[in-house]
Amino acid sequence: MTTQPRLSNPVKLVPEFGPVTGALFKATGNGSVPQSTISLVQLRAGQLVGNTYLTVMHSGNLRKAGESEERITGVATWTDAPYYTDAERVALALVEAVLTPNPHGERVSDDLYAEAAKHYDETALTTLTIAIGQVCFFIPLAVIGRPLPGVSPSQQWRD
Repeated sequence: MTTQPRLSNPVKLVPEFGPVTGALFKATGNGSVPQSTISLVQLRAGQLVGNTYLTVMHSGNLRKAGESEERITGVATWTDAPYYTDAERVALALVEAVLTPNPHGERVSDDLYAEAAKHYDETALTTLTIAIGQVCFFIPLAVIGRPLPGVSPSQQWRD
């Protein structure tokens, strides 16, 4: 069992990384999309890439925010789980489309985009897109760096 991450603290190694991550958190926290939706999407991304660190972190964030266990655990099977609004469902469909190869054409179809546009104005849809990009930005650190599940980022990286 791993007792420490593979990588040292990325912000210490590459100081320019800090402002980038801060900007991403600020952009996704602009209030145009509920934080619960962003967290559900980011949990689903962690599940899709099969990363325990991301799934534990985003599940924990949802618990701290007061989300029910049904909504947290149901993300893995969201398509038939009764716990999500139509807006949340389209957000989960978007992250799946982005992270799942489609052998039949583009990943985000015009129909999926049109459905998303019914639930999110242009600012919110852009914010949701950035939220998907944000978790995708961190996936390589989670997969390559292998941080420890359940350990806070501030306590995570070896020096």
